[in-house]
Amino acid sequence: MSQSRHVPVMLQRCLDLLAPALERPGSVVVDCTLGLGGHSEALLTRFPEARLVALDRDKEALRLSGERLAPFGERATLVHAVYDELPGVLERLGIARVQGVLFDLGVSSMQLDEADRGFAYAQDAPLDMRMDQTTGISAADVLNTYPAGELVRLLYAYGEEKQAKRIVSAIVREREKEPFSNSARLVELIRDALPQAAKRTGGNPAKRTFQALRIEVNGELAVLERAIPAAVKALAVGGRIAVLSYHSLEDRLVKQVFAAGAATTAPPGLPVVPEQYQPRLKLLTRGAELPTEEEVAENRRAAPARLRGAQRIREEAE
Repeated sequence: MSQSRHVPVMLQRCLDLLAPALERPGSVVVDCTLGLGGHSEALLTRFPEARLVALDRDKEALRLSGERLAPFGERATLVHAVYDELPGVLERLGIARVQGVLFDLGVSSMQLDEADRGFAYAQDAPLDMRMDQTTGISAADVLNTYPAGELVRLLYAYGEEKQAKRIVSAIVREREKEPFSNSARLVELIRDALPQAAKRTGGNPAKRTFQALRIEVNGELAVLERAIPAAVKALAVGGRIAVLSYHSLEDRLVKQVFAAGAATTAPPGLPVVPEQYQPRLKLLTRGAELPTEEEVAENRRAAPARLRGAQRIREEAE
């Protein structure tokens, strides 16, 4: 159990961003990505008046963070759910609006550290990558059954992998001999498929392919596309949302939702903008904030993090 898994990324900044909304008695904060409970524990500690609702699709994460958050008793409600299910979760709990929402979209450090889950390219493991291991297709299924064109699209779109065609033709050739089951064989294949120049840049050459598989297996971008607008909608006026993303596709999506909420929807040329067209959100970060050099030195997983925050300033137009 490595120590690095206990360092939540940009923790202090997230707490500061949410603080004005959570210091009042009776406030509710949602941690949409509970993981090992690092952010949740910090939220409950810093805001003693707040109640926490935390979601995770990973049963093992829920069990471990449940132990960690046990001292907070009734103040913490942990729910087995994907974060786009937030509206239904709040409805079941009888919560109309919340004061704070936090998303940390990095794969839980636990999943990267647990060899047998097949997320990590640094050690050999079954190619699974499902965050909820009770449902859905595994990474091996994707590699063994998707048509070549679909795999190329995946690696381009989700992994931003420039060598997608080379890697995929090697995958298709190899899977005909024997289906993929373990990560080491895939890592080796990617190393062999890439030209020398491509191997010299940006860390492990398998990183982008693994990212693409993980996003596909867990439907992450599709889920996020539903989840961010749903979370914004759940905010009470004055409520705040903070989102940590780790690659440009996620960050772009968050940026678009926030920008749309912060823009006026009035037809051009109106001398006075009526209430129903006024922006719903106020942006709390200028662009995306990055972790400090000290933090990256302490926790290398923080390096790609991008933080965006917004505040709900108006109700939806009727």
